[in-house]
Amino acid sequence: MILDDLKGARVLVTGASSGIGLAVARAFAEHGAAVAIHYFHNEAPARALVDEMTAAGARAMLVSGDVSRAEEAQAMAGRAIAGLGGLDILVNNAGGLSDMVPLTTYDGGGYDRLMDLNVRSILAVTQAALPALRASGRGSVINTGSVAGRNGGRVGSAIYAAAKAAVHSLTRSMAQEFARDAIRVNAVAPGLILTPFHDGTPPERLEAVKAAVPLNRLGVPQDCVGAYLFLGSTQMSGYTTGAILDVNGGRVMA
Repeated sequence: MILDDLKGARVLVTGASSGIGLAVARAFAEHGAAVAIHYFHNEAPARALVDEMTAAGARAMLVSGDVSRAEEAQAMAGRAIAGLGGLDILVNNAGGLSDMVPLTTYDGGGYDRLMDLNVRSILAVTQAALPALRASGRGSVINTGSVAGRNGGRVGSAIYAAAKAAVHSLTRSMAQEFARDAIRVNAVAPGLILTPFHDGTPPERLEAVKAAVPLNRLGVPQDCVGAYLFLGSTQMSGYTTGAILDVNGGRVMA
């Protein structure tokens, strides 16, 4: 199904060089959107994605930057908006988890980095994008949360879980404040999705999570794509804002 209102939409996807971000960026392009692909370290797969999109006739561009640094995040957003000629849909997908450390032995290391990457980045990029989203008249912001923001995460990921809970709360705050400008703000909260993010997860942990999922399988990036397309499309979700859309196979039911 092609969502007609995504044709020609101008989309920025942060953290789009792998996993969910890559799959989402590709899907928007397949629906006719012009897409800015953001990366930080992983240039090769991001560039390959842009080449793939342009070869298929889509309009795509590459932008880079460390979105955990506010000034760099805002500059990156500015380059994307200039290159696209405006912005209709912003997907704040960049994020990450550092070392797994139980709270009983946590010494505060990496706290600022986790919060900057997962929360401050969303604030900085969105603030930079606001004028373009206002001018769009159909602006949509989609933040990537996590099941960890719902259930507190597993032992060792407490700060990451807290950051993702903050993403959920920030999403609702933005939705209330930006509604006056016809900008919708929602979040997708994926469960355990098999991406490079989980390359280091022990097999027994993956099996334990799978056993707790009513659909009896772990997710893949493509499982998340429909949620982002739905929230980006005014045709499908024009009266939806402030929502946290769970995509976790039923592991957590709100």
